[in-house]
Amino acid sequence: MNQVQDTSFTGLATPAERPITARRRRSRGWLVRRVLLAADLLGLVAAFVGSQLLLGDAFDRLRPEVVELFVIFLISLPAWTIAAKLYGLYDRDEERTDHSTSDDVVGVFHLVTVGAWILYAGAWITKITTPSLEKTTLFWGLAIVFITVGRALGRGLVRRSAYYIQNAVVVGGGQVGQLVARKYLLHPEYGIRLLGVVDDHPLEQRDELEGIELWPTDQLLELVQERQIDRVVFAFSQAPHEQTLSLIRGLRELNVQIDLVPRLYEVLPPNVDVHSVEGLALLSLRPLRISRSSRLAKRAIDIAGASLLLILTAPLFALFAWRIKRDSAGPVFFRQTRLGQDMKEFTALKFRTMTHAEHGGEHREYLKSIMSSSASVGDNGLYKLARPEAITGAGRWLRKTSLDELPQLVNVLRGDMSLVGPRPCIPYETTLFGPHHFERFLVPAGITGLWQVTARSRATFGEALDLDVAYARGWSLGLDLRLLARTPLQVFRDRGTT
Repeated sequence: MNQVQDTSFTGLATPAERPITARRRRSRGWLVRRVLLAADLLGLVAAFVGSQLLLGDAFDRLRPEVVELFVIFLISLPAWTIAAKLYGLYDRDEERTDHSTSDDVVGVFHLVTVGAWILYAGAWITKITTPSLEKTTLFWGLAIVFITVGRALGRGLVRRSAYYIQNAVVVGGGQVGQLVARKYLLHPEYGIRLLGVVDDHPLEQRDELEGIELWPTDQLLELVQERQIDRVVFAFSQAPHEQTLSLIRGLRELNVQIDLVPRLYEVLPPNVDVHSVEGLALLSLRPLRISRSSRLAKRAIDIAGASLLLILTAPLFALFAWRIKRDSAGPVFFRQTRLGQDMKEFTALKFRTMTHAEHGGEHREYLKSIMSSSASVGDNGLYKLARPEAITGAGRWLRKTSLDELPQLVNVLRGDMSLVGPRPCIPYETTLFGPHHFERFLVPAGITGLWQVTARSRATFGEALDLDVAYARGWSLGLDLRLLARTPLQVFRDRGTT
């Protein structure tokens, strides 16, 4: 990091850009809320019109009762938007950098379900018109689809706008502060432009942070005003406690988004609960257990999903088997002992991508080397050795697209794995684990998971393990569904292999 004592910045906003930047703090939330509001209203109207067109004949569409019902529906739209705000469907993008449409699905489902049936019951009770159960059901289904798709498209457009970008600095140049900075740099989809780090005595920076500017702590408030900082992340700054509190008070007066990394962040799940005791905020950790009903629901999703995917991908299995056999002699599938839930061993299946099996000793040394350093995964993918001469022609694109993992759908049907969960590790890898890493075995291993979706090829070995632990600590069916929904997009973005 380069120490900076003045207000000169390299590679940042020019004076011509500052009028846009000056309004950005308010514009990001303002723009996102209005785009989402428009998507919701258009989705509701399209669903209403669609239900009438699909289930009504030409004469019925022009009947006074239908027109009257449509007018009543339009009058009810403000109530829909108020309910959506109560569900928190408009405010999370400004606060959370990793928020996506998949996080809204549950809220949209509840909103449309409650709203549709209140509308149906209201029409029936008031006798304004005779409601149709079929049309109401169709409206319910169309509204969920249209609103969800509209929100996804709207977010995609907004995130390409200059108004969406937030300028940010990290207060704290230690290991945690550099970890936060690295994640912002490697995830441009968060819409965060990292301007630098604030710390009087930072540690030596990692390679990814080369060139990041460094400022002293006493210049933070001046920096925020001069460079239009929108977000400040406090990540274990070495500044005295009273100075940190004074800085936070000053930042709140400047209307800046403030994020705090908790002291015990290592043990916190992604969906930590916050409550208070007479004004004192407390973070609650749920017990690390999954109820029997949740396990059954997860297993039902696994069986249904794996069965459907195996049927749909059967032609791909035949094509890949032919390509593998054509490229080199040997079996179609590669079998390897892995560890699943409760560290139970099982035989994991993959399409063979190499001309010969990996040498165990070489792989052990490879893992030790990346565990003892901060090296990121790289283009080979996590845990995979870079031996181009040993990889087959088919193996290259199978690895690149992660399609070599498809046979693990059979492991899912057998009960060895789940569709979503921590990566199934090789037994000897556990010798490199820290004590808390064993929490990853509290849930079934999975084909995709939290680190595959959020980091993929840009995570270090240790960070990938930490994300697996975070998944186990914060597991829920909703989290599984969101990760499943986001997995295809991450694969298409080509962010490395699992």
